[in-house]
Amino acid sequence: MRQRTYELWYALAAMIGITLVYVLVATQGIPRASGVFGHGIGILGFVLMLSTEMLYSLRKRAKGKALGRMSTWLQIHIFTGLVGPFMVLLHSSWKFNGLAGVLMLLTVIIVLSGVVGRYIYTAVPRTVDGDEVAVRDLEQQIALADAKLQELGAPRLALVAPPAPGGAALIFGRTLDRWRYHREVDRALRALGAAGQSHAQQIKDRLDERYRVQRQIQSLAIVRRLLAVWHTIHIPIGVALFTVAFIHVVETLYYATLIK
Repeated sequence: MRQRTYELWYALAAMIGITLVYVLVATQGIPRASGVFGHGIGILGFVLMLSTEMLYSLRKRAKGKALGRMSTWLQIHIFTGLVGPFMVLLHSSWKFNGLAGVLMLLTVIIVLSGVVGRYIYTAVPRTVDGDEVAVRDLEQQIALADAKLQELGAPRLALVAPPAPGGAALIFGRTLDRWRYHREVDRALRALGAAGQSHAQQIKDRLDERYRVQRQIQSLAIVRRLLAVWHTIHIPIGVALFTVAFIHVVETLYYATLIK
């Protein structure tokens, strides 16, 4: 089973807190990008974005678990990948002219790309350590669920799930597919006799487990292809983003200090 993740909620809470501070400072006027607060929030946001780009990649290349679980590092990667760009947005003083505008556009694109990547990534069955689960292990889970359904006297309900959509729809349409599945399960459970009703929740739990694992097996090949395509798009955008960001930093230092 995959451990519960809360990085999106943590990121949202952090952004709400940062927004409250920003609003308090903005009572005296929108903070200038070149001001103390503007520089501070911009530098901190840029550092978080750098950590997003570097730390998770370095952890993936490190051997062993001494540095912590990959799943934990992924959560940190997502957290900093949302909070950092948000701070950079506030740093901009809502002015998007010239190089700063290009930088902001690339930042928005990389964040949206990251959200899509996370959604694809979550379709891959993984352990709590972030390792991909082998297909044979998934098939064993289905066999155990079928055996339990047999014990509960509901073997036919194992086929209650609607046919899986094909191609990328299997990944991006899984929310709708899950809704259809639950509708079919509820209908099938209502059709059970009095004896079956006493085990309805246990039957539903086994069906849910079987459905989840079956969809994971069906989606593995397409997920791997989508992730490969996603990497070929996401990584070059990231390189372009940080190239522009470094130029922007050098430009800012030049005009703010060295030109004086």
